[in-house]
Amino acid sequence: MSLSFERNLKPEILAVRLIPNVHPDMAAAMKLEPGEKSVALFTSSIDDPLYIGGDEATKKAECRVASCVSHFAGGAYPSGPLAGEALLILAAPNPAEATAGINALLEFVDREIRYATIDKPPLHVWFSMTISRTGTFLSELAGVEPGQPIAYVVANPLESHYAIERALKAADVKVGFYARNTETNNSSALLVGTQSACRAACAAFDEAVASVVANPMAFQ
Repeated sequence: MSLSFERNLKPEILAVRLIPNVHPDMAAAMKLEPGEKSVALFTSSIDDPLYIGGDEATKKAECRVASCVSHFAGGAYPSGPLAGEALLILAAPNPAEATAGINALLEFVDREIRYATIDKPPLHVWFSMTISRTGTFLSELAGVEPGQPIAYVVANPLESHYAIERALKAADVKVGFYARNTETNNSSALLVGTQSACRAACAAFDEAVASVVANPMAFQ
């Protein structure tokens, strides 16, 4: 048995800044590549939108995810009101491309990113999404060529371990990337397969997470 869930939790982009012409010392510190003169900085209330949104930006603009790092402990313990769960740095050759990357990320996150929730106190939250065509960032993480479909799944550690295993059995997908314990106290994976297989994997993942929430001690 599993509980019904809604995909209704919308993350919030907390802060955005464009640096049109990066100082050479900061360019070196951020490990920018030759020709990357501009950067865009983002924070978000949840980290996944920056990973996925950064990847989306690489498909819509001439830019690269120079860094995307989650903060320890997660959004419940931020170092400040705009810190959120992660910092994304997009690098671009000029301000126009950096701005195009900013717009692509903001539009995509606002339109597409919703977390699954079950309002069984306390609130349970997880995320699954079929990305039909990867950009340069997630494809490198998953070990595939850009343009391939992947399933992006993340939940609390036990739920995620159980649900990923169920997804692998339910769909013709393989693990391209796996994070056993993230800085935000979750576990996540990028599952690789056809678009239909990735959708099936996400559905199986959702059902498995919901089943754990419904009865956490039903191990048999």
